[in-house]
Amino acid sequence: MTLKRFTTVALTVSLLAGGAAVLAPAASAAGGDCSSYDQGAEVAGNGINFRTGPSTSYASKGLVYDKDQLGLYCKSGAWYKAKLITRSKGGLKAGTTGWIREDMINFHLAG
Repeated sequence: MTLKRFTTVALTVSLLAGGAAVLAPAASAAGGDCSSYDQGAEVAGNGINFRTGPSTSYASKGLVYDKDQLGLYCKSGAWYKAKLITRSKGGLKAGTTGWIREDMINFHLAG
C-alpha cells in the first residue's frame, strides 16, 4: 500500500514539474535578456496592440499603426519583442518596448 501511494505522489510531482517547464520559456522570454535580434521592421496594419508580453493574455501598452518603425530584439513563438524607432501614430513614445505578433509586421530587407 505504501509503495502504491509513493508511486502516485512521485507521478503527480513529475507531472506538475513538467507543466511548469512548459510554461517557463514564455515567462523567461518576457522578462529575460532580449538582445539576440537586431532587425528593422514596420507595422503592417492599423490599430495593432503593442503588448507587455508575448501573447494576447498580456495587457496592451497602446496601439501601433501601419508603417510605424520597429527594431526587433528577440522572438518567443510567433511574437517579437520590439522597440519603437520613432513616436507611433497611436501616440506611444519612441523607445517604447513591447511585443507584437509576427504576422503584424513587415521585415526590412537588407540591401
